[in-house]
Amino acid sequence: MAEVPATRPSLLVRLRDARDQEAWADFVRLYAPAVYRFARRKGLQDADAADVTQEVLRGVAGSIAGLDYDPRQGMFRGWLFTLAHRRLCDWFISRQRRERGSGDSATLQLLHEQPEHAEQEQWEQDLEREVFARAAEKIRPVFSENTWQAFWQTAIDGKSGKEVAQALGMTVGAVYLAKSRVMVRLKEQVEQFRA
Repeated sequence: MAEVPATRPSLLVRLRDARDQEAWADFVRLYAPAVYRFARRKGLQDADAADVTQEVLRGVAGSIAGLDYDPRQGMFRGWLFTLAHRRLCDWFISRQRRERGSGDSATLQLLHEQPEHAEQEQWEQDLEREVFARAAEKIRPVFSENTWQAFWQTAIDGKSGKEVAQALGMTVGAVYLAKSRVMVRLKEQVEQFRA
């Protein structure tokens, strides 16, 4: 997947209704794992990363009603990344206060830094993985096991068409046809995130 799709403006509008459980479930499934991984990469333990993730989601819930989405001003994912970075800084400040002046200069340095470009790239990669996983999860039941395996083994595992054909008892042409059919549906599903 070459690029992460933009957040669906329709999803952002639906999030304004706190009772729209389906919209919030989609949002949480897509974004919570990326926020959690970001916090873990910054050194937080599991429970602390989960707490920061909850704080970010709470921040979105509190701000979404006043958010006027304008893609010309930047992508929602960028705003969410900034929110996650700020909540992480808040967590480090809170921890430092609890530890009463540990003198940990690494924490102070983290607080004064802007998010690095590499962090933003990692954030985008995490979201890309989530979008792929969600799209694959949605389309998986549509295909037979052989068709799915032909796609997965050639496109994801990188096996040759000949190798997969032998393993699955298919012709090489059938393997590539199966791969193509799944790819079309997968791209359609990813496009729905852009709608």
